Amino acid sequence: MTTKLLVTQGLEDKLLQFARDRDWEQYYAPRNLLMALVGEVGELAEIFQWMTEAEAADAMRNPETAQRIREEMADVTMYLVRLASVLRLDLDAAVQEKLLSNARKYPPNA
Repeated sequence: MTTKLLVTQGLEDKLLQFARDRDWEQYYAPRNLLMALVGEVGELAEIFQWMTEAEAADAMRNPETAQRIREEMADVTMYLVRLASVLRLDLDAAVQEKLLSNARKYPPNA
């Protein structure tokens, strides 16, 4: 039995319904979703671009900055989930497989 790590089916369903309600499915080709995802990652990076390491570590303490981070991370997540859905990729399974692969590749120090 697979445990959901990232996404619930409910989120996928909500994103699909959101797109259908606005007749946006026609625009949600994999390439378009990827380009939108890259743009949102850029907007998230822009928040941190000129921060020092200390400022970045404390970014969530500033309410305005924290809100911007939440919004951009939500956008990144939504586009990634939508892309996975359009590609019919089980994102949760992919993450679990990658975690196992990384555990084999990078074993803890014994």
